[in-house]
Amino acid sequence: MLFNSYPFLFAYLPIVLFGFFAISRFSHRLAALWLAAASLFFYGWWNPGFVLLLVASVCFNFLAGYGIGHQRSRQAPDGRRKALLALAVAANLLLLGYFKYTNFFIATTNQLAGTHWSLADIVLPLGISFFTFTQIAFLVDVHRGIARDYNLIHYLLFVTYFPHLIAGPVLHHKQMMPQFDHPATYSLNVRNLNVGLTVFVIGLFKKVILADQFALYANPVFDGVAGGMQPGMVEAWVGAVGYTLQLYFDFSGYSDMAIGLSMMFNVRLPLNFDSPYKATSIIDFWRRWHMTLSIFLRDYLYIPLGGNRHGSLRRYGNLLVTMLLGGLWHGASWTFVLWGGLHGVFLIINHAWRTLRRRLRLPRVPGGTMIAGAITFVAVVLAWVVFRASTFDVALRLTGAMFTPPAGSLPESFEGLLPSLVAHQPALLWGFTSRSSVLMATLAWYAAGLLVVWGLPNAQQWLSLERRARSAEVAGASAASWQPTRTTAVLVGSAFAIAVLAFKQNSPFLYFQF
Repeated sequence: MLFNSYPFLFAYLPIVLFGFFAISRFSHRLAALWLAAASLFFYGWWNPGFVLLLVASVCFNFLAGYGIGHQRSRQAPDGRRKALLALAVAANLLLLGYFKYTNFFIATTNQLAGTHWSLADIVLPLGISFFTFTQIAFLVDVHRGIARDYNLIHYLLFVTYFPHLIAGPVLHHKQMMPQFDHPATYSLNVRNLNVGLTVFVIGLFKKVILADQFALYANPVFDGVAGGMQPGMVEAWVGAVGYTLQLYFDFSGYSDMAIGLSMMFNVRLPLNFDSPYKATSIIDFWRRWHMTLSIFLRDYLYIPLGGNRHGSLRRYGNLLVTMLLGGLWHGASWTFVLWGGLHGVFLIINHAWRTLRRRLRLPRVPGGTMIAGAITFVAVVLAWVVFRASTFDVALRLTGAMFTPPAGSLPESFEGLLPSLVAHQPALLWGFTSRSSVLMATLAWYAAGLLVVWGLPNAQQWLSLERRARSAEVAGASAASWQPTRTTAVLVGSAFAIAVLAFKQNSPFLYFQF
C-alpha cells in the first residue's frame, strides 16, 4: 500500500488512527497489538505471502535477542554471547543475500567464468533491507546491553511499524520502543496530530508534485541512453540533475510522511534528511543525507572496523570498505558498488584535504563556502548518474556527454528529449509544445526545484522538529514554537488537495527497490 494512494489516505489511515486511540482507552497492550496487526496488513497489501516471511524473521530475531540478553544477565562467557550474535546476524544476512543477491551472484559468475547458470525466479520482498538492518541493530544493541525490552508485542511493532517498514528510516530499538511504555503515547494529542498532518502533507507534496515531475525529465534520458541514444550535453545535464532532484524529493518526501504519520500516533521517528544539497563538503553531505543509514554504517560497520583509531591509512581503508558495502546494500548491481566506492573516495579526499589545511594553516578563501558547496553538489550529481544508470556503459556515456559542449544552440541540443516531454504535456502544466517553449518550461521547473533545496527551510526547520525532539522528554510532549494558524491551514489544505488531485495510478517510492 502506498502513502500516495486513495485507499491509504481515505480508508486505512483513518481506521487505524481511530482504532488505536479507541482501543487505548481500554488497554494499551491491545492498542499496541492493533497497531502491529494493522502494520502487517499494510505490508500484506502488496503481497500477502511475504507476511509469513516478515513474521518468521521477527520471531527468529526476538528469540535470538532474548537468548543473547539471557546469556548476558547470567553473566555467561562473552564468547558464548558473541557466537550467538554472530549466528543470528549471519542468518539475517543469508536471508537478505538469498532474496537480494542470488541473481547478482549468478550473473556475475556467468560473466566472469563463462558459465550459463539460469537466473533464479526470486521476488524481492519490499523493505527487506530496512527490516533486516533494523533487526541486526537490535541484536547488537542487546549484546551491548543497550536494548533490554523483551516484550514480543512491542518488538513486533518495532519492526513492522507501518510508517517506517517499507523504506525506513533505519531505527534503533532505544529510539522507538520506550515510547510505547509511556501512557501519553496512547492519548490523542491534538498538537501532535496537527504537526504530524502538516509534515505528512509536505512529504506528500514533495513526492506527487515534485519528485514525479522530475521523473518525467530524468527517465527519458536514462532510458534513452540505455536504449542506444547518444545524449547531448543539455540532455545529459537535464537527466542527471532531474534524477538528483527526483531522488531527493522522493525519498525525503517519504521520510517526511513517515515522521508525520508517526507523530499522529505520538511516536517520534528520527530525522532522516537535513537539506543535504546545502552541504559544503561530502562529509557534511553524509551528515545530512539518509542520516539514519549513515549512523548505522558508522556505528555497526565503520567503528567496529577500527574507525579512525589506527592511523590515517587504516581510517581511509575503513571509509572505503564502509561505503562500498553501503553501496551494495542499496542494490544488487555493480553500479551501486561503484557509487559507494565513489563516495568512499570523495570522503577520503575530503578528510585528507582537511588534514592538509590544518597542517599548512591555509587561510579561508573569499567565497570559499559557495565554491565548496558547488563542488560538492556537482560531485553528488555525478555519483547519482552512476547510481541511476543500468550499466557502466550508460554511466560513462552520460557523464562524458555532460562535459562535451553542444554542437548547436540550446533548443537544438534539446531535440532528443522533445517527443518524450511533449507526450507528458499535461504533467508539465504548460500549454506550448514548441522546442523552445518546452525548454523554457523545463528551466522553470529546475529553477523551482533548486530554489526549494537551496533556498527554503526544510520541514524540521519550519516546524522546529529537531528542537521538539530534543526538548520533549516524554512521548506526546511538544515544543511550543509552532502554532497552527488559518494561513497555515489554508496552505496545508491547498497543498493536500493539489497532491491528491495529481495522484497517478502507480507511483511507488524509489527506495522501495532497495
